[in-house]
Parts: sequence; C-alpha cells; structure tokens
Amino acid sequence: MSTSWTVILKRLATIFAVVAVLFGILLLFSYDVIKIDWPSFMEIQPSFRPMEAPLPVPAESIPIEGPAYIPNMGAPTNPVPADNASIARGSELFNITCTACHGASGEGNGPVAAFLLNKPANLTSPAVQFLSDGAIFMTITNGKPGRMPPLNENLTVRERWDVVNYIRTLKK
Repeated sequence: MSTSWTVILKRLATIFAVVAVLFGILLLFSYDVIKIDWPSFMEIQPSFRPMEAPLPVPAESIPIEGPAYIPNMGAPTNPVPADNASIARGSELFNITCTACHGASGEGNGPVAAFLLNKPANLTSPAVQFLSDGAIFMTITNGKPGRMPPLNENLTVRERWDVVNYIRTLKK
C-alpha cells in the first residue's frame, strides 16, 4: 500500500511542478519580462503599395472650424478683428502656450529657452512683425521642424487668430 501512495505522490508532485513552471512562464509574459512584439499598429505593418492620397478640397468649401488654410491658396487672411476682446483672449492663450519658450514679453527669453538648441524667435523683432498675419498663423498652426511644435491640436482656429492679434501688440 505504501508503494501505491508513493507512486501517486510522485505523479502529483510531477504534475504540480509542470503546472507551476507553466504558470511561472505565463507570469513572465504578463509582466513583460518576455515580450513578443506583435505588430498591432498599421504604420509598422508591412505594406505592399502606398495608399491613395486624400482628395483635394472642393471649390468654395468651408472647413468646419472656419477658414484656416487651403493648399495652393497662399497664406490666409485674418478674419478676426483685432479688438480688445480678441487681444485679451490672445494674451491669455499666449501666456498658457507660448511664454515657456518665448517669454512673457515675447523676446524669446522664456524659462525653457536656455535649454533649447534652437532659440525661440523674438516676436518683438522687426523680422517677425514684418510677417503677414497669415504667415504667423501658419507658423503657429504647423510649427517649425526642430524649432517649434505645431499648436493646431492645442488651439482652435479662432484661438490661433487671437494669438496672432496679440503678437501684433508686442512691437518694440
């Protein structure tokens, strides 16, 4: 009788050891110790041919947010009057999104500017003030590669025009 119990105990110990090892391996996968990189994003999956480009904007169409920029149409014109309300909104938005790099006075001397490889533009300089409203708007919208991030996801079209109106008040 003791022989049969020892055989049963050995089998149970073997089964328990196998289950414990399998469970341990599953834990390694769940805590990313062993990681298998499954291609789950479209941009990193293999492709066979490029996809179609977006359709051109239909003539005389208006974007949902209002007129911003249509390719091959040049820089947009400022549809927002530079009244006190627009300049006040622009000042508030400038303080939230721009002062870290450009400084409160717009001279490119913000607290982050010292740590940047490419120094921020001095918005009070004649070179910037000479730009059209549309050119400043497009810079705010699209940024400058390696110099300024695009703010089109942070600010609405109206808010960007308000910032443009505020930048116009920073002349020396």
